Amino acid sequence: MHSSPSATPRQELPVEIVSDEEMAFIDAALAAAAAGGRPLVSSTARRAAAQLSCAAYSAAGGDIEDSPVPRRSLLARFRERRALAVTDITATEWCEKQMEFMLEHGKPERTEAMKAGLERHAQLEQEVVERVEVTIRSEEELWTVKFMNFIMGTNQLMFEGITREIPVIGVVEGSWMIGIIDEIRMPIDGISLQPILVDTKTRVRPTIPSEAQKRNGRLQLMCYKYLWDNLIAEKFPAENFFSYFDLDPNYLLSDDVRQYISSLGFNAKETAVLQKSRKCTLDLFSDCLFGYSCYHLQHII
Repeated sequence: MHSSPSATPRQELPVEIVSDEEMAFIDAALAAAAAGGRPLVSSTARRAAAQLSCAAYSAAGGDIEDSPVPRRSLLARFRERRALAVTDITATEWCEKQMEFMLEHGKPERTEAMKAGLERHAQLEQEVVERVEVTIRSEEELWTVKFMNFIMGTNQLMFEGITREIPVIGVVEGSWMIGIIDEIRMPIDGISLQPILVDTKTRVRPTIPSEAQKRNGRLQLMCYKYLWDNLIAEKFPAENFFSYFDLDPNYLLSDDVRQYISSLGFNAKETAVLQKSRKCTLDLFSDCLFGYSCYHLQHII
């Protein structure tokens, strides 16, 4: 007879439940280690890291004041006192990590295809808009020229039915956002008064854009449409604008900028607005001329 060996008692392995945030932190740490560079983790991973750090300090009896300071958001680090660009939104939708790397390490050098695209945009602009060189000496003068470009663009749209490279600005979910619309034109049938927003995309190869590229382009136009509608329908928040961008509303514009403004040729009502004050300031354009153009558009479109 053969005796059977006695049954070995089974040992139960301890089970530890790992949360989703902890797993996100672990995955990000593994990816950073594999890359061999400085970790660039997502906001979810950073929150998980902060929670794990607090737990570790509590278990070890450490002081919470000695814990590392959490990193500021990309918005606070790279767009503080600056406006978000519409292209910031579309670039993030296209690839979040690529956008993060561009913010952290700078944009890549322009390729020949990118240069060709810029040249094509410049050609389209010159077909309907005459470029003028203006000497800019301050942020106040820079914004004044942007306002003037918007005013001239809206006038051109109303009287000629088309304008290109028109700047727009507004507040979206509490954040200032800016953009430049490639083209706005009125319908040629003369029946509809709804303007048509156009965004021009150049391609390296003569192929149809992918669905992802089409979606990204639609998102860009949606952002432009939102900014445009708010500019026309709402009163421009001038005080918020001056405060956020740290601008002096009473800044006296230089002779070069004033000469440029005089050369644009306003109609009688706009000239009266200019003559309303002896001082040619940024506040005059943001509150009077800028508002006048938007008001005029409300009654045309």
